[in-house]
Amino acid sequence: MALDEREKSTAESLRATRTLGKCRCPNPTCMERLEPKKGDNTIKCPTCGCEFRVAWVKDGFPRIRGPVWDVNRKIAQEVFDKKMSEKGKEVK
Repeated sequence: MALDEREKSTAESLRATRTLGKCRCPNPTCMERLEPKKGDNTIKCPTCGCEFRVAWVKDGFPRIRGPVWDVNRKIAQEVFDKKMSEKGKEVK
């Protein structure tokens, strides 16, 4: 690894940007950074409204396990209905 005496190595500079205890929203259109509280089993994204199950690898290390299906299906159905109603107005 190249190391300049005045600057940090690449690994050292990347270490400063790590965010422990946070994860990103898996929704590809959102990617908001989420920070679950210790012991939470689910977390809801404030931006897109999707809700996800959280697993704790160890204390302070959350991981997204997957979506809470009934919440996310409801959101998807609302978006679909809205788009279909807009499409119906354009056809008439």
